Amino acid sequence: MTSFDGLVERARSLSPLTADLLVVAVVGLFTASDAASNDPDYQQADGLTWLLLAISLTALVWRRRWPVPVAVVTGAACAGWALHGHIGELLNLPVIVALYTVAVLGDRRRTLWTGLVASLVSGAVALRVGRDVANPQGLPLLEMIWPLVPLLLGEVIRTRRQLMDEYAARAVRAEEEREREAARRVHEERLRIARELHDIVAHTVTAMTVQAGVALDALDTRPEISRQAMRQVRDSGKEAVGELRATVTVLRDHDSESTSPAPGLAQLPELVGRFTDSGVDAALRHDGTADGLSPMVELAAYRIVQEALTNVVKHSGARHAAVSVARHGDQLCVEIADDGPPSQIEPPSRLGPPPQIGPPSPVGPPSQPETEGFGLVGMRERAAAVGGSIDYGPVSGGGFRVRAVLPVVLPAEALRGGRP
Repeated sequence: MTSFDGLVERARSLSPLTADLLVVAVVGLFTASDAASNDPDYQQADGLTWLLLAISLTALVWRRRWPVPVAVVTGAACAGWALHGHIGELLNLPVIVALYTVAVLGDRRRTLWTGLVASLVSGAVALRVGRDVANPQGLPLLEMIWPLVPLLLGEVIRTRRQLMDEYAARAVRAEEEREREAARRVHEERLRIARELHDIVAHTVTAMTVQAGVALDALDTRPEISRQAMRQVRDSGKEAVGELRATVTVLRDHDSESTSPAPGLAQLPELVGRFTDSGVDAALRHDGTADGLSPMVELAAYRIVQEALTNVVKHSGARHAAVSVARHGDQLCVEIADDGPPSQIEPPSRLGPPPQIGPPSPVGPPSQPETEGFGLVGMRERAAAVGGSIDYGPVSGGGFRVRAVLPVVLPAEALRGGRP
């Protein structure tokens, strides 16, 4: 079996011209042997016999380029032998090879037409030669059938090749689709990690900056306050290092998952407390239960509160902030408001339909913002990633409000979109 496989591989490695010449040599050997040894009662080999053989073999060299003309030439030579009186089982070998080539290199329509014409011509020649039972060519029915055999074989081989090519193309398309899906997932994971890093770094650095400023101002006059602020700086730095380590671990080891739980609503009191220590009197009101909430929704709510309080400390100049988390049916409403001075720019923004949960807060008239910070963009992306909506803007009389409405259970389209 191994030797046969080696022969097949060597035959496939031959050039088309070399393979055609080899086929012509084999066909010529068997056909010439049959033509040279004819039955004594019939026509013996003469000059016309060898001329027809030379024409057939020469035509077979061009069977790949012109399969139909080659089939016509070899068929005419075969009919010439029969009409000249030669009888043999292998004299039709050249036309058999030619008919096979017509089918294997063509299409089904051409194969059908070629089979019809070849059968009619072969039957007509058999009728013309005679009806002697001892003469195989005297049986028109058999003579009409044999041209269909190489055509059928060629059709089967061609169909199989087409199926194999289609399977290979499908495999290539499937591999490309898998690569595109993998690239999409990698891109989404990078965006998620980028948001996580932004939330961690922006929140922690802001808190540490404020605490360091408090420590510096109170260093000489109120050392206890200075010490407390520096302890807060230390604790914030440790927490940031821990969160960064958990995030970077995912990047470094693809086979392991971070063992640190993602922050959620249970960590909100600690988060609000850190901002209170930073100089903003932040209060938290949590109505409802967190049972049944998707971890992704809890993480989105936590990050929105974190980003909103960070913006309060960095940009608002407010002294007080209120955080409200309420669950109403299948929706979670998260609201962060401060009492900063009135803003000259009123940049309310809304993503999705306006929320209908709870009493509306007084928000100033809507207008299109000229610019939008990365923090607001991040909050919008957080809400959209879990299928929620968010709107924000200055409050009439002073202050700024952020209001997010998130689904309790993650919708199917958010699950397909990836993790926030």
